[in-house]
Amino acid sequence: MTGLTRRQLLASGAAGAAGAGIAALAGCSGASGTGVSEPEAFDTPLPIPPLADSRMVDGIRTFTLTAQEGSWQFQSGQQASTWGFDGPYGGPTLRAAVGERVAVEVTNELPEATSTHWHGMHLPAEMDGGPHQMIEPGETWRAEWVVDQAPGTLWYHPHPHGATERHVYRGLAGMFQLVPAPGSQVAAVEEQLPHTYGVDDVPVVIADKSFDEDGELVIDDGGNEVGLLGDVVTVNGVAGARLEVTTQLVRLRILNASTARTYSLGLPEQEMLLIASDGGLLRAPLEVTQVRLSPGERAEVLVALQPGQEVRLHSYEPDLGQVAAPFAVGANDAFDVLALVAAEELTASAEVPEQLASFGLDAGAVSVRRHFELQGRQINGARMDMARIDETVQVGSTELWTVRNLDLFPHNFHVHDVQFEVHAIDGAPPPPELAGRKDTVYTEPHRDYELLLTFTDYTDTQWPYMYHCHLLRHEDEGLMGQFVVVAPGQEADPSLISGAGREHE
Repeated sequence: MTGLTRRQLLASGAAGAAGAGIAALAGCSGASGTGVSEPEAFDTPLPIPPLADSRMVDGIRTFTLTAQEGSWQFQSGQQASTWGFDGPYGGPTLRAAVGERVAVEVTNELPEATSTHWHGMHLPAEMDGGPHQMIEPGETWRAEWVVDQAPGTLWYHPHPHGATERHVYRGLAGMFQLVPAPGSQVAAVEEQLPHTYGVDDVPVVIADKSFDEDGELVIDDGGNEVGLLGDVVTVNGVAGARLEVTTQLVRLRILNASTARTYSLGLPEQEMLLIASDGGLLRAPLEVTQVRLSPGERAEVLVALQPGQEVRLHSYEPDLGQVAAPFAVGANDAFDVLALVAAEELTASAEVPEQLASFGLDAGAVSVRRHFELQGRQINGARMDMARIDETVQVGSTELWTVRNLDLFPHNFHVHDVQFEVHAIDGAPPPPELAGRKDTVYTEPHRDYELLLTFTDYTDTQWPYMYHCHLLRHEDEGLMGQFVVVAPGQEADPSLISGAGREHE
């Protein structure tokens, strides 16, 4: 059997109802680590980011975003100075269908330059929104591409080299959801899954924050090697969030938008169904008790509730591997994140399909093997250099990248443009939860992660993509490299990024 049916999942939910009270007591009686302060009550309605408006212009679905300053109430009675897209904090959810040509016009009304990266998106390098596509104050940058990848939960955020942590932490982040092309096979699967935005298909953007005595955001990691670990955990911008559930099944699209903290999310005494990871649906639903998400990773889970049931989405002490000083990197922290409260009458849901998606890269097609060692703020002994191209990839090739974290503190690894597959960890098949399409993977210390990647469609000898640690302080301080994808017979040309080529656009 590949997964729970709706009926079996609901039975699991009934068993979990009895444990909900136990879980609430555990969250208030010292189960939490020393690094997170839980709110006294989970009674703030969960804000649902609005779906972004778009217009069709010459067949192109066109969005506009404005990065701007504002103020936001994360906790009752306290206002903090923040940044956001089209508002004071966070950003609207962009939604487009596979096969559509889309454009996003981003205007910068901030007092400093920023950029907007489409995390998880397959697109031309010059449209990637990385550190080479900066937007100066008062300027507008336009990215345009055709959506040609599996439907899934992606996100967008700034990527200015040396300042990414600060820009994301202030609030510049939003979801970018890709939906199936009408009439496709995956569209038929999606019809059977919860898919009504904000009702039974809910964005859950998790980010931890710290505040000073005046309620303002504090951006200071205290010298912690992992980066900034906030002591207040928010969902969609608020602490103590509460989601009123009206359907038997609810789909949570979870994004770890924190800059350093890794979460291990689950429901006390109740299983969930993991149905998707970074790059889209899994092959089949997977019964899980916890899902570990490092910064930048996403997961989609189905939760079944009984009428009147209340349960807390909880972050357990994450298993980060053989890290030194676990308390210093958040591995001793456990806390409630979000309250789910079911109505007394719930709308019935369809059966969960036992098969979700079909995909797979061919390890036998590997033509190039590369090795990446992460240590301190260096990859393969070198810090990020904006003027240096580190790797050159040939379009159409399938490669095997082996990534190893040489440190005894956490790193993860994110690759722009592609959705990869974890082929092996220390030579063994990955656990089922890592068997989907990924663009970011947590790397436990002193283990080899073998990633299969295929590079298609887009070539450019001058504009590079990035690969880097998504613990954003690490990225800012140099744990990042650059690669270009070229056609056969071409070579990398660093003249553009070194300042010797065509003018920066």
